[in-house]
Amino acid sequence: MRVPLITRRRFLQGSVAVAGLGTLAGGGLPALRAQQPKVIRLGFLGPSFADTWDEALPEALRELGYIEGQNFTIEYRRAGGQLDRLPALADELVRLRVDAIITAGTNPARAAKAATSTIPIVMVFGSDPVGTGLVQSLARPGGNVTGFINLAPELGAKRLELLKEAIPAISRVAVLTNASAPTGPPQWKEAERAARLIGIQAQLIEVRSGDELSGAIEAAGPDGRGALLVVEDALFTIRRAELIDLATRARLPAIYANGEIVRSGGLMSYGPNFPDQYQRAAVYLDRIFKGAKPADLPVQQPSRFDFLVNLKAAQAIGLTIPDSVLTQATEVFQ
Repeated sequence: MRVPLITRRRFLQGSVAVAGLGTLAGGGLPALRAQQPKVIRLGFLGPSFADTWDEALPEALRELGYIEGQNFTIEYRRAGGQLDRLPALADELVRLRVDAIITAGTNPARAAKAATSTIPIVMVFGSDPVGTGLVQSLARPGGNVTGFINLAPELGAKRLELLKEAIPAISRVAVLTNASAPTGPPQWKEAERAARLIGIQAQLIEVRSGDELSGAIEAAGPDGRGALLVVEDALFTIRRAELIDLATRARLPAIYANGEIVRSGGLMSYGPNFPDQYQRAAVYLDRIFKGAKPADLPVQQPSRFDFLVNLKAAQAIGLTIPDSVLTQATEVFQ
């Protein structure tokens, strides 16, 4: 059956009219555009300078579909070792209206929380978030802070076991803590208890600033039967070059909580795997971007650990690390 001409004209006119709704007079711009995807702005707050794991977070987010420069950006703010700058840097991120803040360590997390009670904060490498008031409990944080901590009950004992296995002759260990940090006392108690169990005398050595490190290492003193355990604290990571030099000159074998110190020339470390913490933090950020609340995401303890050994540092103090210890290492630096 043939369609009448008038019907075809009206059809064509109607089609043109519908198409014309898509264009605005004067500007020639589409009236109905495809909605542009939101570009997520993430803030990063850290205590020191750039570190080995700078790419770990973007890589972990990339695996979840977040491409830096396309659908998310990171605003980095680092204190360069000056922890008193953290509050101002946190305020900067809040003024930028970032969608979330990831913090490297307890001090940055505390600064971020003081700056905002609404922007979600995901911490990595945190310590005792309940004791420092960051969260109400590990299972139910209850505020705008959640994340991943470095401390686990077995860490102090494991570090001392490795130290004793590497240097069987030691009978005394100096435990270096930051007296101005709330995480110092619980780490000392854990180390003291662990030392007693394996028959080593533990000696508490406290500092309140990097300027006291020299005197602290002298107090630890080399006598051929002593060693040094450096607990988790941003102060020791920031001042690691000085700490390594002091321990080397004192010929004092040391085990650290932070692997960055061994990568910089320290002897041994045992602690959480840094990339793993960033990967897990990326999953939390993804859930938050999709509507989850930090208050409902439990703070988690470490799940993977690294044991690092630096043979060059051992040689510098005349120490031979037994093969039984080296075979346990995640990574050995020559």
